[in-house]
Amino acid sequence: MVTSTAAPALAATYSREDWQRGYQSQPQELDYLITDCEGQVPLALEGTLFRNGPGLLDIQGQRIHHPFDGDGMICQFTLQNGQVHFRNRYVRTEGYVAEQAAGKILYRGVFGTQKPGGWLANIFDLKMKKIANTNVLYWNDRFWALWEGSEPYRIDPATLETLGIDRLEGLLAENQPFTAHPRIDPGCRPTQPEERLVAFSVKTGPSSSITVYEFDPTGAVVQQQTRIIPGFAFLHDFAITEHYYIFFQNPVALNPLPFVFGFQGPGQCLKFQPDRPTQAIVIPRDPAQPMQVLETDACFVFHHANAFEVPNPNNPQGLPNLQVDSICYDFLPVINPSTDYLEIDFDQLAPGLLWRSTLNLQEQSIQRHCWGDRCVEFPSLHPDRVGQEARYYYMGAAHHPQGNAPLQGIVKLDLQTGAEQFKSFAPRSFVNEPIFVPHPQAQAEDEGWLLVLTYNAERHCSDLVILNAQTLDTEATLHLQQHIPYGLHGTFVPKVFN
Repeated sequence: MVTSTAAPALAATYSREDWQRGYQSQPQELDYLITDCEGQVPLALEGTLFRNGPGLLDIQGQRIHHPFDGDGMICQFTLQNGQVHFRNRYVRTEGYVAEQAAGKILYRGVFGTQKPGGWLANIFDLKMKKIANTNVLYWNDRFWALWEGSEPYRIDPATLETLGIDRLEGLLAENQPFTAHPRIDPGCRPTQPEERLVAFSVKTGPSSSITVYEFDPTGAVVQQQTRIIPGFAFLHDFAITEHYYIFFQNPVALNPLPFVFGFQGPGQCLKFQPDRPTQAIVIPRDPAQPMQVLETDACFVFHHANAFEVPNPNNPQGLPNLQVDSICYDFLPVINPSTDYLEIDFDQLAPGLLWRSTLNLQEQSIQRHCWGDRCVEFPSLHPDRVGQEARYYYMGAAHHPQGNAPLQGIVKLDLQTGAEQFKSFAPRSFVNEPIFVPHPQAQAEDEGWLLVLTYNAERHCSDLVILNAQTLDTEATLHLQQHIPYGLHGTFVPKVFN
């Protein structure tokens, strides 16, 4: 494992004050045509970009302890005829409605937000606020706001009105966790010609169960299986291949007592265990086949870029090797109850680096390779390459090629040659997850656009930037009338909703 915490100090390309302002709450809900535009929106780029993320970082001046506890705000960018229309609305969860009416924090948060009044006000209150702030998904004419703590919320994709909790025709029990990281298998194979939505649910404790669902384009569940793994499970994301689901079980332990007795949130009760291995949990998509658990060096993974199968060169007729690309960290930082997340010292934290893990299922071993030293997060690729070998990844990245820092640029990695293209928005802009949108008549894998929502500290507003995905040249920059706090995930739907 490459340790990157000792990277030499580099001149900062940002000011802490600029970065901090991107975490101010955005209480406004607006609806307007974006008229302030530099460049030209491509006429062939038509559809709707949806993004989700924590929009409220305080409740009437009472600060949320960690941004991941903030209420979910959906942003909608409708692209049609060379114009872009913007709309944003909060997900009307039970907690959001109650706290807005009360004008104060009423719920504890997973990552450390506490009700005012100290431990006596929080002891034995184990009810978590549903925040629906992590991702969005459109499938079978349904649109959901997702977070992994409970069921999805169904949203009207045209108006962004909250329609309520969706338990998927009884598939999910009340308060049952459901993934915030689904995968869409593009299909197009003899064994599976149609698209599949692949999602998972985790119940954890002394042992943990992982339930994986596959939905066909009509929304019907065509496959469901549950596997049991020992110990506490911290599973935020997963990857798929033609024949496997792959989870990386991070080596963390949970001591729930500080949470139960009102001192800390569950996220603050996690402890990274560097002396334990990270486990790759390999579940065959055929429920009749056995699960495998492979071990590698301790690391922490939030997000996977992709995975695919290749023949084992020593046994081509046997089980395949799995290539899994992931953003890996040397350790999970402690979420300290007394620490202000706005005062984070980036230099003291290990950067996220893109690693390839080769899982040899025949020998039950893992070999690892780091793609480079640049700090990256939020990987994106062509949607038709999910679960198959891809040539290009796009990721949010730090400005400098080494060291940890906020994401201020976009990197394009050619996985065949190892060549890297980089687009910087430093010093006063910060980027969110890039979304790749293929050109409708694309002949090449990278022919299309990247949609990137940036925070511009100079204007204290956000911009939607449209990049040429082949060159990373800017085709259009659309200036919003307000800022959008740093978000988490989004999706592009090649459809305009009226």
